[in-house]
Formats: sequence, C-alpha cells, structure tokens
Amino acid sequence: MTIPAVLAPAKVNLFLHVGPLDPDGYHPLSSLVAFAEVGDRVSVVPADRLSLSVSGPFGRGLDGEGDNLVLRAVRALADCVGLPEPGLAFTLDKRLPIAAGLGGGSSDAGAALKLARDALNLSLDDAALAAVAARIGADGPMCLHARAAWAGGRGDRLTFEPRLPGMPAVLINPGVPSPTGAVYRGYDAGPPATADEPSPPGDWSLPVVLDWLAAQRNDLQPPAVALQPVIGEALEAAAALPEVRLARMSGSGATVFALFATASAAAGAARALSASRPHWWVQSTVLS
Repeated sequence: MTIPAVLAPAKVNLFLHVGPLDPDGYHPLSSLVAFAEVGDRVSVVPADRLSLSVSGPFGRGLDGEGDNLVLRAVRALADCVGLPEPGLAFTLDKRLPIAAGLGGGSSDAGAALKLARDALNLSLDDAALAAVAARIGADGPMCLHARAAWAGGRGDRLTFEPRLPGMPAVLINPGVPSPTGAVYRGYDAGPPATADEPSPPGDWSLPVVLDWLAAQRNDLQPPAVALQPVIGEALEAAAALPEVRLARMSGSGATVFALFATASAAAGAARALSASRPHWWVQSTVLS
C-alpha cells in the first residue's frame, strides 16, 4: 500500500480579536484564518505498531513522541471508531518552526487523521474527522479542513470563506518560541479587548481586502512582543520591506506575516530579508 505524503499547511490568523476570559476559563475569539502553501509533510506506512519518527529542520524542537499531536489524534480516531491502536508508522517532516503561531501541531494532526482514514479504509468524511480533531484542541477542526474560514467562539465555530483571494505573503520567524499560555497571561494582565467580528469587506478583490485587513488587529501581538522583543524587530523588518501592504503577527506568535499585491514583490522581499537576516526563518508563499 502506497499513500502519498500530505502537506500540513501553516495556518495564519489574518486578524485575531480576543475577548476577556470567560467563566469557563476560555477567551472568546474572532478571526479570519488562511492557510499557506508551505508547511510540514506527513506520511504513513503499515507497521506492527503505532509509531512516529520526526525529521526536518525543526524536528529536534519537538518533545518525545508521547506528547505529539499526531499520535494523540490517531489514537482518538481509533477510539471513536472502536478499533484497537492501529499498526501505522508515521513520519513527520517538520519544516515549520515550533511554538510559532502557525498551528503546526494541529495541522500535523489533521494531516495524520486523513492519512489514517485512507490507510484503514474508513468511510468517514472530513466533518467526522473534524469532530475527532476537536478532541485534541480548539483549532483542530480548522486545521483539519485547511480552508479559509471565519473562526468564532473559542476558535471552534467555523464559517468557510471561499471568496478570500490568494494573497502573496512572506512568513517571518525570528527564531524564538512564543508559548501560547504565557502570551495569554500577558494579555489578561492588560486592558481587555473585545472579540468583535468586523463586517466583511465591500468586495473581495485583493486591493480591497488588503485595505480592510489593515483596519483589523491582533490583540495578542502587544503581550507577545513584550515577552519576546525580537518579535517587534521582526514586525519592524516586515513593515520596512519594499512594496509591503501589511505586517502583522499570526496567532500568539512568534511568526510575522507580510502581505503584498504581487507574488514577485513577495518573492523579492523574502530574498532581501533572508540575506539581511540569515538566521531567521523566511518563506514566501500564498495565503488563501
């Protein structure tokens, strides 16, 4: 049996509006999420037992396999369909930075669920797999679908947005982790914002969408920069790129994205930034 490897794409929060902590200990969110053409890659082959091997430029940054969302997701799938732990050997080619605000672990888990479904010949659609993905995290379903979507509630209430145009972008990570829990604690210590959902843009042409996004915000950006000042340096570097239209942090950081009107402008900006900041992770891509 040969099953092609699956891309686990980077998730980018184009904006992220965050409300104060609710009585259940969660923050309400409003976001528009897009996915990149870059990400990790996940593959699987039959084996005697369930296992995971990790390679790639960021593989060493992961904890032991028992903590990895790939294995947790596959075990949750087996439990949901009443099967014993499957004999599948997964390989994760880890190409996204760790704790980077790109949903890497959840995206890896979503890719693994799709691979496990095919390997085990399960008659489950993506909606059923998304319900399994929800067991491992609030952003599990959105990363399972890997489609542009409005996210509300705790990030688990999704409305797909097929009108979002492809947006040339540069992803920039300055090489530091930005742990989500610490960023939220910093947010809670400051003045509360609201999880307001903005009205959609007047039309979905790229110039209008870029202007509309510039009027939004990421409420986790200030506490993340306070915790890791180099994120602020990355934001300043992104904002200074030629022809850039918008620079903002994704999720809880530390990755920054810069948006452009053309793919050639994004590619040129990525080359220039890579040359001046060789120790940073810099990738040109398209968000859609």
